[in-house]
Amino acid sequence: MTTTHEFWLAGRRASGESDFEVRHSFDGSLVGKVSVPTDAQVEEAVAAAAAAAPVFAATPAHVRAAALDHVSKRLAERTEEIARLITAENGKPIKWARGEVGRAVSVFRWAAEEARRTNGETMRLDTDPGGTGRFAVVRRFPKGVVLGIAPFNFPLNLVAHKVAPAIAVGAPIILKPAPATPISALVLGEILAETDLPAGSWSVLPVPNEKMPALVQDDRLPVISFTGSDKVGYQIMDSVPRKHVTLELGGNAAAVVLADWNSEADLDWAATRIAMFSNYQGGQSCISVQRVIADAAVYDALVERIVAKVQDQVTGDPSDDSVDVGPLVDENAAKRVESWVDDAVAKGAKVLTGGVREGAAYAPTVVADLSDDAILATAEVFGPVLSLHKVNSTDEAFAAVNDSAFGLQAGVFTHDVQAAFRAHRELQVGGVIIGDAPSYRADQMPYGGVKDSGVGREGVKYAMEDFTYERVLVLTGLDL
Repeated sequence: MTTTHEFWLAGRRASGESDFEVRHSFDGSLVGKVSVPTDAQVEEAVAAAAAAAPVFAATPAHVRAAALDHVSKRLAERTEEIARLITAENGKPIKWARGEVGRAVSVFRWAAEEARRTNGETMRLDTDPGGTGRFAVVRRFPKGVVLGIAPFNFPLNLVAHKVAPAIAVGAPIILKPAPATPISALVLGEILAETDLPAGSWSVLPVPNEKMPALVQDDRLPVISFTGSDKVGYQIMDSVPRKHVTLELGGNAAAVVLADWNSEADLDWAATRIAMFSNYQGGQSCISVQRVIADAAVYDALVERIVAKVQDQVTGDPSDDSVDVGPLVDENAAKRVESWVDDAVAKGAKVLTGGVREGAAYAPTVVADLSDDAILATAEVFGPVLSLHKVNSTDEAFAAVNDSAFGLQAGVFTHDVQAAFRAHRELQVGGVIIGDAPSYRADQMPYGGVKDSGVGREGVKYAMEDFTYERVLVLTGLDL
């Protein structure tokens, strides 16, 4: 009998009047059915969150921290179960799904730690005569209820990056998971329901995308945290100019290999990391390697190694521990990637390996001689496709990185500390990774982009700051 997953309305289980199916992108098997909240139930959840806001904001830090610690512990205990679910929903190879659960475990643990040590600051004001006897205490308070809108590519960890910081600061959250991958978030709801968080402080609502504009516009939800496409993200921001909107959007991340990265070991390392991280989630990561920009001095030797390493990527059933690259989230996504590669080839590009689609799977692909007017040259492919570009200097390499509408992260393979600091100064991105692919993310560090890659930052501490504002208390008549 097929399981129909209930959703979480103000912290309790609930069912709607309809449901939808979630299917495995590898074999089409039914993963489960998910109940859809009615309009009345969505209203109930929002009203409960708004009512809970002052109560939750006043909740002692130890209560919030204990809840976050509990979630971290229970995710760790249920790692294999949840990883298998992520693979079934998303098509992500099981080894990467286990890693995703491990990252979510850490996100909730860090949130618990930050909840305990967020103390604000104090300052004496008698530095000028008018401030004699005055002392200030600065603390942060929630801006209000958070509407968290999560994507399909990390159905647990990117949910964690919205839920954990909100709980840590005492901000109620309405979470809307991606339609393709809602069950992981609903399982997280099971764990949240085991805690002592106030009623109304959280809901997990698998609301259809077409019903989201009303939620986005709701004045009781003053904070929106969205991860997804730049088109949808900026539509949301433009529609609610007076709300606080955090956008974690797309990229077309570049891996730069400079001339000094030229030993056999160097080139093997770069090729290994580039091949892995252009394909590791089927390329469905905002910081997957999409462009390799290599100095002419190392280009030929590097390309040979990259092609070989990409061909070594094991494809197939994502539930198999040996598989590196599974299917994309659905067949339409694979067809889109196929059409973009076909467009590139029609405009003169050469496919050095890959370029073949089978159902929802697209073979790991390397493309050279990409023309500037190809879609692949400027847009985010969000698939296992890598393009190669030869340059003749560091100047040219860094200019190529910046010649993009996106600016999320970049990787720079170099031993030159001056080049590293120059990259940090000049590259128009949110993060620069030296000696590795751009796909590295530590979940506690500030993560986000510039230009069309979004606004605001994730990373637990930084998201907590995004969800709160400073409020100053001035004490007077004191003998300091």
